[in-house]
Amino acid sequence: MRLVIVFAVVSLLISSCSWMPFVDSDKKSAEEEEARAEELEGLNEKQFYDRIQRNLDAHNWSDAISNLQSFEAQFPFGNYAEQAQLELIYAYMESNDYEAATAAAERFIRLHPRHPNVDYAYYMKGLAAASQHKGIFTDIMPTDMTRRDPGEARRAFAAFGELLSQYPDSSYAADARKRMLFLRNMLARHEIHAANYYFKRGAYLAAANRGRYVVENFDETPAVPDGLAVMAQAYHLMGLQELANHAEQVLAANYSNYPDLNDQGQLSFLESDSVDKKSWLNRLSFGYFKPKNPPYFDSRAIYNPVYKTLTEPKADDADTLPPTSTPG
Repeated sequence: MRLVIVFAVVSLLISSCSWMPFVDSDKKSAEEEEARAEELEGLNEKQFYDRIQRNLDAHNWSDAISNLQSFEAQFPFGNYAEQAQLELIYAYMESNDYEAATAAAERFIRLHPRHPNVDYAYYMKGLAAASQHKGIFTDIMPTDMTRRDPGEARRAFAAFGELLSQYPDSSYAADARKRMLFLRNMLARHEIHAANYYFKRGAYLAAANRGRYVVENFDETPAVPDGLAVMAQAYHLMGLQELANHAEQVLAANYSNYPDLNDQGQLSFLESDSVDKKSWLNRLSFGYFKPKNPPYFDSRAIYNPVYKTLTEPKADDADTLPPTSTPG
């Protein structure tokens, strides 16, 4: 009985020690925040802005973001208001908050469509979308980005395209073009991955459409030969031999070293009976499991041999820094 009482007392003391400091900590944090707010209210615009610059120089992104937000609320029409909005985009990007960076860039574009540095907002909007597509763990555990959902890559491509169409002479134009080329190759390859998946599911028309989309919309990318091969194989499986032969001829004429072409420039077509062969496992799973050898196309080792080490273009630090402007 005594042991039970001792154990209960010790547990109570331990629990008391564990939660009491948090109360003091929360109280202290609230008091510090209140004191900080009072201190900021006593600063003039230049003093407040200089404090933000110290936050940015020290890479203290959380304080920089908090102070930039407070700065805009306190001096919405001040001499540094527009510059602070550009620096907020930058701080969000550096803190890896890409959604907030996108929202801040779009807000700047909406509020200041004729600002001399609005091209920076377009550039950072594209950079934020590209970074979201890449993911935060890609550098640690490299993955094939062409297999990711292409939504953010498309948004990045559109943002960079808007920058180039409106500001072709921008200092960010050259980097935007390199990124668009990278994204275009990636989006084209994603279509081929989708076509291979449709072959696996027996959806040959969908596979053919993906291949045709690559050929028609992503010309001069390393995915085009696979797009032609996808079309030829899919049309062959659908019994549309004239269309299959045409795609095969275009492939042989332009990519004679394509791995699935024989010495006569003909594709080694898979036949429908070998692709659609049923099994007891297929019937047992009501057609969901298909233990077959579907067509699969991926010639990157030939037409894009650096794909395994291909990385997104790296922007210089000077490119991502917000441009400075003279207070008006």
